[in-house]
Amino acid sequence: MRQRLERWEAERGLDTLTAGSRRLVLGSYAALALLLAFAGWRLQAGTSLIAALIYLLPLLLFLPSLIARRPRGHAWLAFVSLLYFMMGVNIAILPGLGLLGMAIVVAALALFVGATGYARFRSRQLRRDA
Repeated sequence: MRQRLERWEAERGLDTLTAGSRRLVLGSYAALALLLAFAGWRLQAGTSLIAALIYLLPLLLFLPSLIARRPRGHAWLAFVSLLYFMMGVNIAILPGLGLLGMAIVVAALALFVGATGYARFRSRQLRRDA
């Protein structure tokens, strides 16, 4: 796997891979945030908005790392996205919420792939430029 990634870096260029993974992170982060807000609103119908926003809290804690483009923050975000993956699977088995749960699963997996890719490519890019 390592050799395949290094060959991919040589073929496509580190800057291109970093930019592509950054776009994937931002897109999947926004999609996951919207899906979680909707899921919180749907699952906590009739209660306060605070209960729905609790789903977003762990995701929002990584916003400073995304803005600052820190590779370590992206690596930790990848771990947290796996928690959202499990949450999406749990929502998918609820009656009538299968599509919403699967959308959360797909967004969390995209966030995981993008965040791990960005953490790898950006850290290698920073080492190269130093």
